[in-house]
Amino acid sequence: MRIALITESFAPDVNGVANSVGRVADHLYRAGHQPLVIAPAPASTRRRVAGPRPYPVVRVPSVPTPGYRGFRIGVPGPALTDALIAHAPDVVHLASPFVLGARGGGLAASLGLPTVAVYQTDMAAYLRLYGPGRWRRAPAEMLAGRRAPAEILAWRWLRRIHNTADLTLAPSKAAAAALSAQGIERVRLWPRGVDLDRFSPARRSERLRRLLAPGGELLVGYVGRLAPEKRVELLGAVCRLPGVRVVVVGDGPSRPALARALPGAVFLGERHGHQLARIYASLDVFAHTGPHETFGQTVQEALASGVPVVAPAAGGPMDLVTPGLTGALVPPADAGAIAAVVAGLRADPGRRDAYARAARESVAGRSWSAIGDLLLDHYYEAIGIDLPGKPSQKRTTLAYAQGR
Repeated sequence: MRIALITESFAPDVNGVANSVGRVADHLYRAGHQPLVIAPAPASTRRRVAGPRPYPVVRVPSVPTPGYRGFRIGVPGPALTDALIAHAPDVVHLASPFVLGARGGGLAASLGLPTVAVYQTDMAAYLRLYGPGRWRRAPAEMLAGRRAPAEILAWRWLRRIHNTADLTLAPSKAAAAALSAQGIERVRLWPRGVDLDRFSPARRSERLRRLLAPGGELLVGYVGRLAPEKRVELLGAVCRLPGVRVVVVGDGPSRPALARALPGAVFLGERHGHQLARIYASLDVFAHTGPHETFGQTVQEALASGVPVVAPAAGGPMDLVTPGLTGALVPPADAGAIAAVVAGLRADPGRRDAYARAARESVAGRSWSAIGDLLLDHYYEAIGIDLPGKPSQKRTTLAYAQGR
């Protein structure tokens, strides 16, 4: 099968969209398919960071994103059209479509090509924070359901993009429900995979633990972008717990403010590959704070590393964390609730160990290979191919959502 993956972000960018597109394209290539990636050109200073790929990657011109440093917007033009026509795909995969993907979806429709649109980024929430006019609200108001004009326009645009596609794939049950509530049709569930070899309890390093917690403190970690929507400042109450050390991995515009808000925390900056895996596995508890995650890949990586997770009861983490088994879900933006869970786990090593064992087991079937095969089934549905011996996609999606 020939697949064109049109993405708003790709390596060397470091984010969930870029990572999942790379994983999908790699899987398609290894499975004998012919993927083509069409992506924005990176900043010239970062161009050399991206390694070679065994499949073609077409870069289109890009411009910086206003208000969101480090992210670039692809500019639709002849390069996109020429690449799509030349590849003659059997199906077009739109990864988190908004600008480049919107144009790609329109082109695919005009050419009569089956299209699968993958919803991954809560663009409405991001525009509320970073959109025109820098319109801001207090966090409590953000969580109360009030909507900004930019958010309303974003959903209108997303509805147009996704309803042009043959299928829309949502990463979690919460995301699927949100899409349906916004009038987006033909929604299926497609989660994300995790590298079970890289992220493993076997990566735990006692030497690293002694460096990060020389007094034997409980290590509580956060991994991700340091930006307002991630609400990392909620870990301030955890920093004040006796015998606890907070470790922050990542970078972004909020780092200076967080250095003041999280006294005693260790900031390690961006880490990747086996270095990142070693940090995950060396933690005692993973704390996820952002309420706008459509999936929560860092939560899944922590679970694969055998680390209990505390996360908000909102969005994708609700599909990943089983309260009382692999960690805890707390009310969004409740710093006290996060600290209470951490304090309880610090006082109960037996429960912490039980959560750690169950954490790894909970994601054992979510390799990128398994998730890639599920994606192929969605492609076949979009094309209109009914595979012998395969249940309908609606039943397959429902079974996955119910944990069967």
